[in-house]
Amino acid sequence: MLPNHAPLVIAEQFGTLEALFPGRIDLGLGRAPGTDGLTWRALRREPRASEHFPDDVLELQGLLGPVQPGQRVRAVPGADSNVPLWILGSSLFGAQLAAQFGLPYAFASHFAPAALHPALKLYRERFQPSVQMQSSYAMPGVNVICAPTDEEARHLFTSLQKVVMGLVTGSPGRLGPPVERIEALPPNVQQQVDAFLGCSFVGSPQTVKAGLESFLADTGADELIVASAIFDHAARVRSYELLAQAVGLT
Repeated sequence: MLPNHAPLVIAEQFGTLEALFPGRIDLGLGRAPGTDGLTWRALRREPRASEHFPDDVLELQGLLGPVQPGQRVRAVPGADSNVPLWILGSSLFGAQLAAQFGLPYAFASHFAPAALHPALKLYRERFQPSVQMQSSYAMPGVNVICAPTDEEARHLFTSLQKVVMGLVTGSPGRLGPPVERIEALPPNVQQQVDAFLGCSFVGSPQTVKAGLESFLADTGADELIVASAIFDHAARVRSYELLAQAVGLT
């Protein structure tokens, strides 16, 4: 969340990571504060910092790129590391900026799927090649809950459903254990929950694989980022293992 940080600090932090793990670091940049107003004030950031996001991205890109003649402020380490930048977004603003700067684009469809297709369309239509990217590259986010059976996966999914229910009703809470059944909701609330979780794939490996293949065909995504909000750590690890096996990564 770039408005929460000075570009020079981020350049040096990610320059350090790149020095420790060469070629393994990507830097995703979001415009939202990612928190509540009270925490935002505690960060001591200027309230309108998000308005400077495009300029901050360019400043950060310069700090991570080759040192220019006469450049007095340098990221140490970080300068000339060329850490790949991504624009993160859940609206058309991020899509337009990623296209303008010629950067890869990650869309938060795992919690805000409503604008996914318009954002991808805008991004691809307006993409301008850059030093980093010659053509568009989009990575939507999806929720995946994978278990040996559809029934078990749906049970694990209730943890995330409960969190989302809390969010849309103004009672946010932490991820908790799955429950046997989800209480009935008013139609308008249920509609909000379903919309929030619209890019979720829950079930056995076969069910999840079929759903993801359909999603890829529908969006033309170049890559997917998978979020698996599962309460039990062992079940979460198993979900990733089953997914990897289903899509042929192991």
